[in-house]
Amino acid sequence: MSTPATLLKRYWGYDTFRPGQAEIIASILEGKDTLAILPTGGGKSICYQVPALMQPGLFLVISPLIALMRDQVENLRKRGITAYAIHTGMSRADVINILTVAAESNCKLLYVSPERLTTPLFQEYLPSLDIRGIAVDEAHCISQWGYDFRPAYLRIAELREQLPNVPILALTASATQAIQEDICNKLSSEEDQIDRWNLFRNSFERPNLSYSVLLVPDKIQRLRQILEKLAGTGIVYGRSRKGVEQTAEQIAQWGISAAFYHAGLPLEERRKREREWMSGTIRVMVCTNAFGMGIDKPDVRFVVHVNAPDSMENYYQEAGRAGRDGKKAYAILLTEPGTITELEEKGRMQFPTLEEVRKIYQSVANYLQMPVGAGEGEWFDFDLMDFRKKFKHPSYGLKQAFALLEENQWLTYNEELFFPPQVQVLGGRESSDLYESEAPREIELLRTLLRLYGGIRDQPTGISERALAKAMRWDTEFIVILLNRLQAMGLIDYQPRKEKPQIQLLQPRASAPEIRLDAKRYTLRKTEAEKRLMAMLQFIKEGSICRSKWIGNYFGDTAVRDCAICDNCLERKKRSKAIDRLALNDQVLEILRGEPMNWMEIQEKFPEVTADQLKAAIDFLIGEERIVVDAEGNLRTKGS
Repeated sequence: MSTPATLLKRYWGYDTFRPGQAEIIASILEGKDTLAILPTGGGKSICYQVPALMQPGLFLVISPLIALMRDQVENLRKRGITAYAIHTGMSRADVINILTVAAESNCKLLYVSPERLTTPLFQEYLPSLDIRGIAVDEAHCISQWGYDFRPAYLRIAELREQLPNVPILALTASATQAIQEDICNKLSSEEDQIDRWNLFRNSFERPNLSYSVLLVPDKIQRLRQILEKLAGTGIVYGRSRKGVEQTAEQIAQWGISAAFYHAGLPLEERRKREREWMSGTIRVMVCTNAFGMGIDKPDVRFVVHVNAPDSMENYYQEAGRAGRDGKKAYAILLTEPGTITELEEKGRMQFPTLEEVRKIYQSVANYLQMPVGAGEGEWFDFDLMDFRKKFKHPSYGLKQAFALLEENQWLTYNEELFFPPQVQVLGGRESSDLYESEAPREIELLRTLLRLYGGIRDQPTGISERALAKAMRWDTEFIVILLNRLQAMGLIDYQPRKEKPQIQLLQPRASAPEIRLDAKRYTLRKTEAEKRLMAMLQFIKEGSICRSKWIGNYFGDTAVRDCAICDNCLERKKRSKAIDRLALNDQVLEILRGEPMNWMEIQEKFPEVTADQLKAAIDFLIGEERIVVDAEGNLRTKGS
């Protein structure tokens, strides 16, 4: 019979589990609801993938990140493990196919975005799925008081009611005590059920990671000094898309290989840059917080923030991407004299009033050119930068406004959606026969579409341009050209893939005065956001407590010891050395009061003191005219 250890070796090639993994796996196999708080790069996925292989049926994995789901499925399949993913943007036919296969095959892991859980189609197939466990990745997203609340996560509670005896594994890299309790309560059938949960929390101590907060007059010039001094691959986090583009360009001008990354880049370009950075072709990735989630690169030597995040949770996750291999690494936060004021101003602006939310909703409707009463359930391309430019809404408040509108069921905004290309064949065979001689390659592609995709005449059907290219031995780019030509000829309706951010209206478009928000919930969430921002400000201002210890205390881990390598610990060490020098001066003076000594004799009296330290003490005392050098070259106290 296979054990967790043998499966770990067989599929992943590891001889031992990382700290906490074996205990978490055992808890799940015992049928216990389990909350696991593991640091970034701590191997969270192993904690549900191994239990999935140890029992019949499948594990349902709920994740908000489409790219991460795809990567996980691809990696599992390479290891010979059957896995599928269902996410927003897939066609109905594709979802039906995956759910059917998952129900009837040896599928071990089914990844699902939270938006899919309560759809009629998923609910229809749910009874046929032999679900033996539920993993909730990024579990902090379910907490309305958390730093990254996503209303779609609340739908997991409804799923729990349908699968009451199935154990849940909730996973996150960072959660305060209050958020931990909220996660457990939200995922329980009844309130105040945290005592029923097994809690596993790895230490927040990172003994190899040096945290520093540097107040500098010019962040870009200090960044240059850091990059020229530190070796290896790193990440530079900025706040805005324009900012990271400019910073990457600046770094490249210094002769350092760099690229920028943000959600506005096409999916393929993002993936290309990820691969280049992972391989070391690109040394420095300059990015917004869109980069890093799910990226497993252990040898990151530094993470630099040129803009302060608005919460300790975000900072800890992003900084924690450095030094996962256990070797010395650096997390550096650069601040300028105006940083504190900037963050405080951001705190005032990030929660819009009800009236501001209504204005933003009205602007969205105008941007989409959507009349009152229309648009329910439809997805629309939404260029956030273009929207801000046209309607002059500050970026700080937009994220919260969209979250509030989604929570109150008005609309949903998603930066990471993937809608595959769709094709419907129009007309009968006689239509295509007309073009047989003048467009032979187009007609060949049309016949291939009909052969590969059943029902493509009846309804829009998701296709794979890459699969078509492979089947026909043509380039993918050429397939796209031919599809557009078939569209122009009126033989197909071709909808190219969508990778841009999307907005969906959850109700028919309303007039702005009709927009209502839950006032009590809004006030509580605003208060919690202000607390998180204040904690970030305190961390920046803190000048004495060990950074690592401060972070541990924030997350409730009071066992973290002084790291001895953060900026505050190093400064304390410098101060203590200064006190030691004063003590050494007094000790040298006291010895010379007894009898004159030459240099060699004094050295013998202080075997643990370096020659430089001893010389500095003597030079100081001579300069103070407290000791002198006599005619024989001996040192003696003045007047003796």
